[in-house]
Amino acid sequence: MLKRVNIIGVQVSAINMGQALDRIQLWIDDNQEESHYVCVTSAHGLIEAQQDIEFRRILNQSGLTTPDGMSIVWILKLSGQEHVSRVYGPDLALAVFERGLDHEWRHFFYGGAPEIPGLLSEKMQERFSGLIVAGTYSPPFRELTAGEEETIAEIINRSDPDILWIGISTPKQERWMAKFAPRVNVPVLIGVGAAFDFLAGKKKQAPLWMQRNGLEWFFRLLTEPRRLWKRYSKLPWFVALVVAQKLGLKRYDNKFKP
Repeated sequence: MLKRVNIIGVQVSAINMGQALDRIQLWIDDNQEESHYVCVTSAHGLIEAQQDIEFRRILNQSGLTTPDGMSIVWILKLSGQEHVSRVYGPDLALAVFERGLDHEWRHFFYGGAPEIPGLLSEKMQERFSGLIVAGTYSPPFRELTAGEEETIAEIINRSDPDILWIGISTPKQERWMAKFAPRVNVPVLIGVGAAFDFLAGKKKQAPLWMQRNGLEWFFRLLTEPRRLWKRYSKLPWFVALVVAQKLGLKRYDNKFKP
């Protein structure tokens, strides 16, 4: 079992990129019927989990809940996990694509606007010669009907992927994975949010120096202020909760620990 650290009630996996890749490969190589889902989680996800107990349960019962943001990495290091590094959605996807080439892993892209999954597939196959894309699907921007859910599960299962990539948004994609994991015959489901748009070239990523210094949120706020201002306005609350936990002023149980 990989160690997890309780950060304001969410059991975050104390891992680095290499460990994440090894665990994903282990699940695929095991060739068992069980599906495992991976939550790539930033401070935003941890804040959402404060207000939504069901979402917290989903994060804590994942196969991995990775430190997507630098703030999470710094908290884990302060907790004694010096080996930890950022496991960021776009970087994780690129690393998995590269490792999977020799193993002929099959990928399915689910999410994004209608043109995004196909564009992502095209660009990644250009970048990684031999990358196998088993299928793509752009869902409607609304709740799925029971019939649509059944159809989507059938499409995914017929394509027989090893990894199902979900590019919706937090917490929608985590809820989707928890709901569909028992219904699809896929070893690994990974929710990577905006990574589809970044890797397809539809949105700009923050400069590397901003990513490394925990300023990616500021870059994204500048580029999408109307959509993201509410999300990032909650960051001071996140800091206050973390400080309160570290000082022992607020305690969080391990009720949903896997």
